[in-house]
Amino acid sequence: MMRTNRKIAAVLATAVLAGAAGTGAAQASSAAGDAAPSACRPANHLAKITDADNSAGHRHYRVTLTAPRGYAPCELAGSPTAVRFSDHGSDSGIRAGRYGDQKTAVTFGPGHPVHFDIQVPNDGRGVPVDEASFTLQAPGGEIPGTSVAEGTLKVAAGTLIGPVQPGA
Repeated sequence: MMRTNRKIAAVLATAVLAGAAGTGAAQASSAAGDAAPSACRPANHLAKITDADNSAGHRHYRVTLTAPRGYAPCELAGSPTAVRFSDHGSDSGIRAGRYGDQKTAVTFGPGHPVHFDIQVPNDGRGVPVDEASFTLQAPGGEIPGTSVAEGTLKVAAGTLIGPVQPGA
């Protein structure tokens, strides 16, 4: 009886692990079909916020994503969603909209950094923050998990997030 219970437990554990590993596989699968983990998964890339050139009426910040060697390239498209800004762990309450082309796919992975724009109205009412969290989008939908970028910026009501573009 004990031997049967162990076998059942092992089969169930294997099935659960296989199912969890397959969750979101269509959205975060590698572009090349490699067995390496996808660079699009939040744990497999780095993100940093830096100042960018301002435009009339807006401050701009660039969020650059890079992936270390050992991860498979993947495709991203559109603007990140579920964007939240925080300062030392406290949510700012500012939510961001999107702008620009939401369908064009770009390749992301080792040696292929990507970036997106944070556009903030320059109305003097900015809230200082040091972190942005967001969900990346693939051509087929949302990539499971939350990515985090660190850097100093100010956000305000009316903040918009641009689509992911190739390059740093």
